[in-house]
Amino acid sequence: MKSPRPYAPQAGSGAQSLTERRKAATQLDIARAACELFAEHGPDGTTAEDIAHRAGVALRTFYRYFRNKQEAVAPLLAGGGDAWRALLAEEDPGTPLAEALERAVTRSLSGPQAVEEGLEVTRGLLRAAADDQALRAVWYRVNQDSEEGLVPVIGRLAGPDADLREVRLLAAAATDAIRVALELWSATDAPVSGPGSPAELAVLCLRDLTGAMPLLR
Repeated sequence: MKSPRPYAPQAGSGAQSLTERRKAATQLDIARAACELFAEHGPDGTTAEDIAHRAGVALRTFYRYFRNKQEAVAPLLAGGGDAWRALLAEEDPGTPLAEALERAVTRSLSGPQAVEEGLEVTRGLLRAAADDQALRAVWYRVNQDSEEGLVPVIGRLAGPDADLREVRLLAAAATDAIRVALELWSATDAPVSGPGSPAELAVLCLRDLTGAMPLLR
């Protein structure tokens, strides 16, 4: 329907949008700094002050966004899940789910951003998390959030008659396939692409975990 007059934003709406974008950018800068420092010095050798300094923000800014140093990595980790769900959401309903899932997983783990930055950062972070319970807790929580966000995406692709139990099981299996693949890969020096890469491992894990699921038959 055509509007009778040009759209005029309400006062403050544009500024709020800009504020939110700046907030997200600052959080991501802090997350990158935290991941780098954890990989370099380990969680025990890194303080919140170190992270704030590396990110170029005041310590009070750090604590405005994060409760502790481990929580600071969450935005960067969550970005990977956001990216792969967005790729899966691009698939058309009715596309065989097995094909759609494998295509989205492969694209998300072999795209330029993942290969050039995300995967090596994740490898360093997961290695650092091996001896840090709080950091592992953040990793598992991010995966849980990703799984929950995956349910409506799979539900749309599966169609309105799909059993919610089967949709949720598939979301859990797909999330765990990527999580396990990244954990296995991070414990090695395998490359970010090609044989032994996260994309290859994730597809193998996905097939192992979902091969007998009714939604994929």
